[in-house]
Amino acid sequence: MREATPIDAIAEDHTRALVDQNPLLATSLGVPGRDHLSADLSLAGHAASAELNRATLAKLDAATPLDATDEVTAAAMRDRLGLELESYEAGDHLRDLNNLASPVQTLRDIFDLMPSATAEHWANIAGRMGALQGSIDGYIETLRAGIAAGNTPAIRQVELAIAETTALADAERSFFTSLADGAQPDGAAPSEALAGELSRGAASAREGYGRLAAFLRDELAPAARPDDAAGRDLYQRMSRLFVGATIDLDETYEWGVEELARITAEQESLAREIAGPGATVAAAVRALDEDPARTLHGTDALKAWMQATADEAVAALNGVHFDIPEPLRAVEAMIAPTQSGGIYYTGPTDDFSRPGRMWWSVPPGVTSFNTWREKTTVYHEGVPGHHLQIGQAVYNAAELNWWRRQICWLSSHGEGWALYSERLMEEFGFLDDAGDRFGMLDAQRLRATRVVLDLGVHLGKPAFDRYGGGTWDYDKAWKLLVDNVNMEEGSLRFELNRYMGWPGQAPSYKVGQRIWEQIRADAAAAAQARGEEFSLKDFHSKALNLGSLPLDVLRGALVG
Repeated sequence: MREATPIDAIAEDHTRALVDQNPLLATSLGVPGRDHLSADLSLAGHAASAELNRATLAKLDAATPLDATDEVTAAAMRDRLGLELESYEAGDHLRDLNNLASPVQTLRDIFDLMPSATAEHWANIAGRMGALQGSIDGYIETLRAGIAAGNTPAIRQVELAIAETTALADAERSFFTSLADGAQPDGAAPSEALAGELSRGAASAREGYGRLAAFLRDELAPAARPDDAAGRDLYQRMSRLFVGATIDLDETYEWGVEELARITAEQESLAREIAGPGATVAAAVRALDEDPARTLHGTDALKAWMQATADEAVAALNGVHFDIPEPLRAVEAMIAPTQSGGIYYTGPTDDFSRPGRMWWSVPPGVTSFNTWREKTTVYHEGVPGHHLQIGQAVYNAAELNWWRRQICWLSSHGEGWALYSERLMEEFGFLDDAGDRFGMLDAQRLRATRVVLDLGVHLGKPAFDRYGGGTWDYDKAWKLLVDNVNMEEGSLRFELNRYMGWPGQAPSYKVGQRIWEQIRADAAAAAQARGEEFSLKDFHSKALNLGSLPLDVLRGALVG
């Protein structure tokens, strides 16, 4: 067992300080004692986070790595903390508002992860609902500073947030109303005292969101940017934040165009195999959707199928393509309480008392599901995707400090691995069924489309002639999505709004997959040059045991 080093201690101290600063992070990590508290989103709160990063970087500069693990930790922390400081100094926190991953959502979504079995748990929920007003007031202060600095989000994101906050403030429609009304501590109705705490907490949370809705409508909307495009400077910084490497944005755009064409041709060829000579992709979709053997009815059936598919993958892969530790052989399929249409994964706690979970957020009115669309998603979210990746880092506590296991997370590493996993399952023979393989290509085509439209819109790239030329904008991007992505209109609109408000994040999936594949090829070539046999299983074990890393750091650790 590796002994902890001074650099491990720096990382552990940094993580403890993060947990103390942000009770929402504590909940997400399963650290008890702070579930009744909320986050400080004020200017002072952001300044404290920046000062913590500066202090930790100074400690790293004064420390000497004692082994290869230390070298990776130091490189990763310098990359992440340095970029967070760069983002802070550029004022990115002053305009932090979008339709998926801003404080508007995180203040509400944390309740999905809170324990809710006992009266004590529900008292914490009541306390946190009551504490939201302080977080929201701090958030308003920060956004107001952005207005003063002329650093504001796009009007589209503000309008989406107004709708979301208005619903959360409405007594009848609010999530907080249903949360309080649905309390079942110890399987029974709450006591009169606890019911009162929950009612007051829900009312306070609604009031806070109402105040935020009014601020967004009356102050931020008039000052918001009219254009969706982020511009090259912000985009390059966000790309580095999500990828952990500096990529050539223009070359990446051209690669995205070529990759989209390649995947489209592959899917069109498979469509003819599924639906007959001359069949289009749309015809193949209809044929697959009309196949009763590929259709599930109701969320209970979806959840059961997801669970069975995940369990089968674990059993088949373990000992053959991966060595999956016993605590990781359990992954839970969940139907999310939200209805946004998103699909996501939440990792296990350090002691695995809360397992890794795959969440499906089913839009209102959707009652039937097609397995050909979802099988590759189970592999993406479960095994060998996010669950194996994140869970393996948590399991490897003997080698990785707390920051490496639970804090360091990059979209390009995580989502890139998950997309790589989809293709890996094809390579391993799990997608030999034409419909399942078609679904994998459908998902890959979406990710390639996102590279084109995200870089295209935010960098003002020339649009395709068939969309009227000029430069890419929201309306042209919508047409590109409709032409290439097989998704219900409401979910597709949500996706496009997400790309507009979160520049650089969506392409990091496909860019990450590309870099993962390059690293694998480089590692195989290096082994061959040394006269060694390349073991894919060993490569994956070494990579996953490193935890999530900036991709430049990962390349150095795996290839040299």
